[in-house]
Parts: sequence; C-alpha cells; structure tokens
Amino acid sequence: MNSLLRRIVPLVLLVAVSGCSTVKDATDKVGNWVGLGSSSNTLDSKSFRKSGDAGPAVKYAATLRVLNYVDQRNVGSDPRYLGKITAQSASLSGNALRTDQDVSVIATNAIKRQFDTAGFQVLEGTGASNALFEVSGVIKDLTLNVMNRDNVSISIETTVKEVSTGKVVWSGLVTEKNERFAGVSGDDKKDVMNYLNRELKVVSTKTVEAISESLMATRPELFNLTPGTKPIPGVTVLVAPRVSKTVQPSAPSVPVEAPSAETPTSSYHPHASDTAGLLIVNTTPSRARVYLDDVYYGMTPLRVEADPGVHTISVKLAGYKMVTEKVSVRRGDSTELDLNLER
Repeated sequence: MNSLLRRIVPLVLLVAVSGCSTVKDATDKVGNWVGLGSSSNTLDSKSFRKSGDAGPAVKYAATLRVLNYVDQRNVGSDPRYLGKITAQSASLSGNALRTDQDVSVIATNAIKRQFDTAGFQVLEGTGASNALFEVSGVIKDLTLNVMNRDNVSISIETTVKEVSTGKVVWSGLVTEKNERFAGVSGDDKKDVMNYLNRELKVVSTKTVEAISESLMATRPELFNLTPGTKPIPGVTVLVAPRVSKTVQPSAPSVPVEAPSAETPTSSYHPHASDTAGLLIVNTTPSRARVYLDDVYYGMTPLRVEADPGVHTISVKLAGYKMVTEKVSVRRGDSTELDLNLER
C-alpha cells in the first residue's frame, strides 16, 4: 500500500541567481536570471537524508488524498523564486534565491510528510479514489530573504473536504514569520536550506495538528479517541466541523449533523482536570458564535476545556456588536463568562 511506503520529502535545494547578464557564469544573453553552476550553488539532497528510517507507522483509519497546493504568491512568473540576497554568504552569490524545484511541490510534500508522521494514511495513485477526505491548499506567501538578519514569511491556506459529499469540513490559514542573525561569516547553502525546511515543518505541523483536532471531534471512530478540540497557536480556522449527535463507525461517509443547544452532542462532557480548566460561556441572546484565541469553538451556551492561562474570548452574533474579553483559565477549576450582547 502506498500509504505504508516511506515518503521522503525532497529537501529544499538552493540556487543563487544574478539579475544581471554580465555575470561571468551567465549563459543567458538577454539578461534573464540563470544559475551560476551546479557544482558551487546546488546542494545534493541525498547527503541530508536520514539513513535507517523505516518510515512512520499508520495509526488512524482516516484516509486522505493530498492535491498539489496552488502557488498564489506575488513573485512574477518564476515558481521557484524564494527571495533576495543582500548580505554576504559563504556559498551563495547573486542577488536572488531560488529552489531546485517549484515551491508548490516543496510545500505539498511537507504537508504530506507531516500527515504521514501524524499517523494518517495518505493514499496516492489508483488508491487515492478510496480516500475519505481530500486535502488541497493555496500558498499565499513563502519567502526567504538572505540579509543581515535572514527572514522567513510563510502563509499557507488548507482546505479539507469529505470525498463522498464534497462538503468542506475544515479550512484554515497558517502563518509563520521568523528571523535570525546568521553570524558574521554569513550563511552557507546548508544553513539556509535547513532554516527554510525547519520553518516549513512548523507550518505543516500546525496545519496537520489543527486538522487532526477537528476531525477527531466529529469522527472519533476513525481515531479511537475521545472527541475534543484545542486551539493551535498560529492557526486561524476558517471552517470547522460541528460535532455529530451520533457516531456510526459502519458508515463513515454519513454527513455531519449540526448540534442543538438542548441536545448533548456526544457522551463526552467537557470538564476541569489536572491539566485543563473548564470555560463556560453564556450570552443573552444565545446562539452566538464563540472564538477562543481566534479559533471558532461553537455557539453559546458553550462548555469547553481550555489550557491554563489567559485567553481572548470573542463573541459574534448577527445584528449585535462583537464582544471581546480576556479571561483567565485555571487548571482544575471552572471559569464562567456571562455576556449581554448589545445591538
């Protein structure tokens, strides 16, 4: 089965290019960007692959097919462009940074790798038609600039659909910004490559973790776990599934039913514990949408487990002013918030 085969994400290979046709190594006579030679500017990805890796083990019955992400960056016509070079580098020259393959391929493979690592079955080839969910996405930003302080900016939106119905069950935008001081000697290609791959792993990990939490809440039979959800820092959820009233393991493609305020959504009841607190949000009028740290959790009245600490609660209801409050959640304790909404 393809999902059990070891998937190696191609590591990012970096190529510096010059924007000027007068560079000695350049062969383009009309001033287009050209590579400065593979011997000095291209890294061999084989030298960075771990040996003896048997690959991740499949843990869940949730099967996915991952479509190629679409590159919507504002970088002109070059799908391999990463950013500019304005600082000294030990092994990079020129003024623009590129990859040895399209950025969309690199981002897609990073997401696939993380789904594999998390225990999902990622189906490909002829087996992809049997997947329960389809994953697609858009790359809004993926930039790495080599400067006095290198900086990375990544923004990737992901959408998950139920294959049987075509319904969007989750959609979210993950953003990551980071910068570093590379040192007085400047970057070399390996340092820059590792820096970008590390930040891509942060984004793909947050994406997969957020998707896992949402699917676990509505389809626990695919994960053999108690339903529940938690916010993932850096993830803005655009669409989240509602918890089903009933779980039907024998019919995985049954559409998700919306919960009512009066009927419990499952046998699981959020509660305070040794590791989490219980947050209760009530509004007048009820049925307002509740966002915990910008992540949608459901409608009031709402009971949800939350990590200890200070959280931002936002409440929205059509025709009423949005209310935003700071609330402190304590481990093993309940915190109740009553809000009167104004027009």
